Amino acid sequence: MNHLKKTALALLFTSAIIKSAAAQDILSYVDPNIGTAHSRWFFYTPAAVPYGMAKLAPSTNGHYGNASGWEAVGYDTRQNSIEGFVHFHEWQVGGLSYMPTTGKLITQPGDLERKTPGYRSGFDRKNQIAQPGYYKVLLDDYKITAELTATKRVGFQRYTFPKSNEAHVILDVGNKQGESDIVTDASIRMIDDTHFEGFINTYPKYVKIYDPSGKVAMYFYGEISKKPKSITAFTAERIKPNQRIAKGKGAGLALNFITSANEKIEVKTGLSYTSIKNARNNFMAEAGKLSFEKAKMLAQTTWRQELGKITVEDADINNKTKFYTGLFHALLGRGIASDVNGNYPMHAGQTGKLPAVKPGQLKPEFLNTDAIWGGFWNITQLWSLSYPQWYGSFVNTQLQLYKDKGWFGDGIANSEYVSGVGTNFVGLAIAAAYQTGIRNYDVNLAYKAVKANELNYKNRPVGSGKLDTKAFVKYGYVPFFDQTGRDFVTDSTGSNFAGSHTLEYSYSAFAAAQMAKALGKSNDYQELIKLSNGWRYLFNPHNKLMQPKRANGNFIENFDPYQAWRGFQEGNAVQYSFYVPQNPGGLIDAIGKENFNKRLDSIFTVSEAQGFGGGKTIDAFAGINSIYNHGNQPNLHISWLFNFSGRPWLTQKWTRMIGEEFYGIEPIHGYGYGQDEDQGQLGSWYVLNALGLFDVKGFTDLRPVIEIGSPLFKKAVIQLGTGKKLTIETQNNSAQNVYVQSATFNGKKLDNCWFYRADLMKGGILRFVMSSQPNKNWGTHTPPPSAQ
Repeated sequence: MNHLKKTALALLFTSAIIKSAAAQDILSYVDPNIGTAHSRWFFYTPAAVPYGMAKLAPSTNGHYGNASGWEAVGYDTRQNSIEGFVHFHEWQVGGLSYMPTTGKLITQPGDLERKTPGYRSGFDRKNQIAQPGYYKVLLDDYKITAELTATKRVGFQRYTFPKSNEAHVILDVGNKQGESDIVTDASIRMIDDTHFEGFINTYPKYVKIYDPSGKVAMYFYGEISKKPKSITAFTAERIKPNQRIAKGKGAGLALNFITSANEKIEVKTGLSYTSIKNARNNFMAEAGKLSFEKAKMLAQTTWRQELGKITVEDADINNKTKFYTGLFHALLGRGIASDVNGNYPMHAGQTGKLPAVKPGQLKPEFLNTDAIWGGFWNITQLWSLSYPQWYGSFVNTQLQLYKDKGWFGDGIANSEYVSGVGTNFVGLAIAAAYQTGIRNYDVNLAYKAVKANELNYKNRPVGSGKLDTKAFVKYGYVPFFDQTGRDFVTDSTGSNFAGSHTLEYSYSAFAAAQMAKALGKSNDYQELIKLSNGWRYLFNPHNKLMQPKRANGNFIENFDPYQAWRGFQEGNAVQYSFYVPQNPGGLIDAIGKENFNKRLDSIFTVSEAQGFGGGKTIDAFAGINSIYNHGNQPNLHISWLFNFSGRPWLTQKWTRMIGEEFYGIEPIHGYGYGQDEDQGQLGSWYVLNALGLFDVKGFTDLRPVIEIGSPLFKKAVIQLGTGKKLTIETQNNSAQNVYVQSATFNGKKLDNCWFYRADLMKGGILRFVMSSQPNKNWGTHTPPPSAQ
């Protein structure tokens, strides 16, 4: 071999090592423990792959469930005992907990304070490792090391036991887990010496409210690496030694072993929402001969690939940790519900089949998903930037639901409506997908469904939300009625949340109007664009606030703009008065530009002292009475509104500061203090914010734009969904130098604080020069388009 060939090979080898090290570094910047105080059921699931069905995690309090169906439950950093390791973690979906123990067999988890006997174990977080795709912990009571990993639909657990004549692996299927609420039926049985199968049926609180005839079923097929010495069956009422099957409430099996010191026992479990047969098929397809180590390696390789679609360079480790942890949560949040063969769960335990895809087209998956409320200011923008296959899966899921049930679902669990918010922005999200070029679906069907979501109300089921559509179409706004002992009431005549509903429906009508215009449906466009101005009915010219109205046209009396829940869902009039994303220019004109800028700037100045949320109170709704609440969806766009009001340097200032102050790197100060991180939405917002790219309109315009903020990193390289590459470079960037002095895109001077998204998606180099002082002449000449 000649010298040149040797040198070339050496360079290739060195490059491979550097790339591998860089990929490994990406995982090291993800800390799943951030924000684990008061976190939701689906938040802390490190042993998973992006959008996996199998999401394994330790549970400190999961079997307690929760009273309202949505509160923090599962893993809490303030609790110091583990009751099991659970496989299913989705919105309203939870079940299948395993726990290794030694000593006398106990079949109940016991209480959190450990005052009554239970199999839960204490642990020390010094002996805990949480990474994308992997979790490890030492269970102090038993001296057992537990490890977790996963493929898309198969969960892997590995236990390292001490020497013991009484070692157990407890398979708990009959107790509620997380948000799933009560188990209505369950079964588990050994098929042979090392294989088991079963199912769990639950009736979650939100299914009970929004889709009463539905249910959530989970199926499993598992394999344990060692034949048990004996098997004990149990239920809530009794323990049955030497039995191989258990059914009903509290059902489970204890697999009993004699173990030598440091002996490893592995369990891998195929999951499905449709049948035991499909759980087995998923198992065989993804993990039939796969070892724990190989599964871990594959899971982490997948995470490196997906996280690596956006690479950033920065000397500040905290910034990179926030960024990649946010991206991790964005890619973890929702989970597939379809099997390897394309089966997916339909209503009431039925099974459907996803349609075949065209050659060369990515196969969409059917997703379980919380509502997309506010998601247009974070997750959908991130999807359309670099992860269009997941946006396509979301759209196809909702269109399949429309075909099956006749309506979109605000939020869904196994095709059951689990609304939660009740306003249903699915149509807006689909319209935006169309405008961004994501069209791997029947466009005509999609438009028909989008239009129906905005205008149809006859026989509309409660779980599809927007029950006040008839009133909105009739009046142009949603009339307010008093609660008089009734909370969360919406019907064909109006709503307790009439103010926020009017603003939200106006925005989604705009999105549908733009899709109609793109498809040449001029009559529909005129009807929908008129409804998009519904906000004008609520704008009170005297106080310059959005004030709900009654059906007689009068503003509500005894109006307190700081009062949450009266007319405004999860917020108040001060927060919602900026909720006109479809026409920021119109809102600015109505308030008056100078007044608008002073008011909005002062809101952020005051809110800074509260960390841009609810201060240090550990509660999801801590900020709903404040004037700005970054911990919830309605406010996520307003720091970008200065781009429309001639002061883009204030968008640069406040967006950078929100990223610095609201977001933390600690278990308690993560996303605010115990705020509500809905399936990766707040994490997605941080990612977009740190890149300095955002759209107030959520890409609903006929010709979407990108607005510019304050890019955080020295350099960011983004693999775009188009296959192109976008590089964002900054000069003189620092914690103090947050203001854009000048910008170029592909060598051409960029004078505006926005440009068209289609240009961005062609790729290239976006360069910024930064400074500690604002350049009040940059980006002010032409504001981003408002009404179209």
